[in-house]
Amino acid sequence: MNLNGRRRSSNVEDRRGIGGKAAGGGIIALIIGGIVYMLSGGSLTDYIGSNAGQLLQTAAPSRSATSSESDDDLATFSSQILAGTEDVWSEIFQQNGLTYTPPTLVLYNGSVSTACGTGSSAMGPFYCSADEKLYIDLDFFRNMRRDLGADGDFAYAYVIGHEVGHHVQHLLGTLDQAHDRMSRMSQTDANRESVRIELQADYLAGVWARHDNRMFGSLEPGDIDEALDAAIKIGDDYLQNKARGSVVPEAFTHGTSDQRRRWLKAGLDSGTLYGGDTFSIPYSSL
Repeated sequence: MNLNGRRRSSNVEDRRGIGGKAAGGGIIALIIGGIVYMLSGGSLTDYIGSNAGQLLQTAAPSRSATSSESDDDLATFSSQILAGTEDVWSEIFQQNGLTYTPPTLVLYNGSVSTACGTGSSAMGPFYCSADEKLYIDLDFFRNMRRDLGADGDFAYAYVIGHEVGHHVQHLLGTLDQAHDRMSRMSQTDANRESVRIELQADYLAGVWARHDNRMFGSLEPGDIDEALDAAIKIGDDYLQNKARGSVVPEAFTHGTSDQRRRWLKAGLDSGTLYGGDTFSIPYSSL
């Protein structure tokens, strides 16, 4: 991506190095499980409760307050991407007679306190609608490369754009309405509703990327392929196969690799706020 001269967002809260514990490396099943469960903005406490033993066993000593140069580069990058989402979504909301209130990006190491509960780096990035903040341990981007083989600056930007997509859903009322429906559904139906949430957030990430490129000329050759490859590698079927060697469609909560790639591409192609209605079409057509 071309980010030369791009501003940094002021809506960044840096909690790195304030005493959290970092998850140990090589715990691929746990990391993948966190990615699968949390990218949709679901309940932090549910995931922690079911994985508490592993999370404790993989905890490492807290890091120093001095971040590495690599972390600082990623922090700058993340802040610039967040600024791009602010510019794009402010314009799109205004065009639709709405007002966009940007979320806060919280950078942390290992574990973090949120209005949705205690978060862990093993969960991957997540959005909490209760405090309108998205949380990222920058080690996640290295985990993407090492554990999933998903790399590249636009692949990382897609992750941030996806979480901001959940914030857009929250502002539009879509996310909270869907979570309310999920609370009254069977587990299977709730999982399907989660897939709809997740695929729409992928679509919205694509919408952001299209307009960011229009406004700033940010995309370079190969960037789109990076993001589409990342979307494939965080599909439920891909992750389940990698973690378990088998696939359980009833447990899908985020969509298959093909679905995630297609909805991200749909957002990139259309660029329209309301073009990604994943809730009114038959589930089999997603």
